[in-house]
Amino acid sequence: MTLEDFKKIELPRTPGVYLFRKGGEAGAILYIGKATSLAERVRSYFSPDLMVSRGPRLVKMLEEADTITFETADSVLEALILEAKLIKKHQPEANSREKDDKSYWYVVLMKEDFPRVLMVRGKELFGLSQDDRYLPEHLDETYGPFPQASELKEAMKIIRRIFSFRDTCELGSARECFNARISLCPGVCSGKMGKEEYRKIIRRIKLFFEGKKREIVLEMQKEMFAAAETEQFEKAAYLRNKIFALEHIQDVALMKRGVSPSRTGYRIEAYDAAHISGTSLVGVMTVATGGELDKSQYRKFKIRVARQNDDNKTLEELLSRRLKHSEWPMPDLIVVDGSTAQKNTAERVLKAHKLTIPVAAVVKNAQHKPSHISGDSALVKDHKTEILLANAEAHRFAITYHKKLRDQLP
Repeated sequence: MTLEDFKKIELPRTPGVYLFRKGGEAGAILYIGKATSLAERVRSYFSPDLMVSRGPRLVKMLEEADTITFETADSVLEALILEAKLIKKHQPEANSREKDDKSYWYVVLMKEDFPRVLMVRGKELFGLSQDDRYLPEHLDETYGPFPQASELKEAMKIIRRIFSFRDTCELGSARECFNARISLCPGVCSGKMGKEEYRKIIRRIKLFFEGKKREIVLEMQKEMFAAAETEQFEKAAYLRNKIFALEHIQDVALMKRGVSPSRTGYRIEAYDAAHISGTSLVGVMTVATGGELDKSQYRKFKIRVARQNDDNKTLEELLSRRLKHSEWPMPDLIVVDGSTAQKNTAERVLKAHKLTIPVAAVVKNAQHKPSHISGDSALVKDHKTEILLANAEAHRFAITYHKKLRDQLP
């Protein structure tokens, strides 16, 4: 397969899983991979340094492949789970590493009254250790293989914030475990939750790993409406929040791990500001190019004119000063943190400089988590993951710069 062949395939800039095949769309699967942006990730396979960066195994695979198929996912987390599911089902030769399945990681649900949910290395499952806890007779379900332990750990953190579960705590304790106190365990250790209710959580975790998120949402919506009708408003609100979390999975850490390398690509600039001890202000610009954070392009600004708590004036100064730097590459999209007011401010500054760069605004909820993105719907759809990544990085960078300067104050 060549770059020209690839250019004929229309891949979306959304998370998902791609499959290199030999013999057409129904042909043999040679390799399966996941992506933050399918278009950018697959394009990276046609870079001139593929042999150096990926090795002869994938170069050989690319020579044999004649087509690419794909499945989209709502989030990078779901792409990660889908990748593992498809690798387990099809076991493509090019997905095997220098080691074998024993070097991969798996998620296991124990066969217990209150099942623990654990991360386990393949060697434990395949009998290469002295630990017999993970023999088949002790397991309810197994999900994997997951190639990277670090990615799986991040994924489990996200899943646990949606579906709190038991992992290491002991049953029959007089006190809740630490994870129960921070809402990461439902409190089965101290008897706060019974077996039937906990089994419902475990069932939903299973459905999630099977890629059946829509089934979970519909089930929880039905339960939420029933709770509201019987005036169990606290339960209804709890379920509403869980449904929202499922439909708006925030997997920024996985986005960072899943971005693909690129020497050119779509440039997004994100802006944010922070106060220093309630007096001074700083602003920052972060850049994502081709779906990848480019820290060499980041910029810091000490705000000179705008007063604190005047977000629009701060943004106006920040953008105006940035746009004076014609030697910097111009962005394809500008991302601001805030509501319609901040978006309108950015567009006004751009118009004053006779520029027609589109603007997207990441609107936050009371917990300062993204609730939605306002802007051109097609652009937002195509670049949602990069927008959220750049926005989250701008917030992190602004806080880091703020703390550094604050520490220098007398």
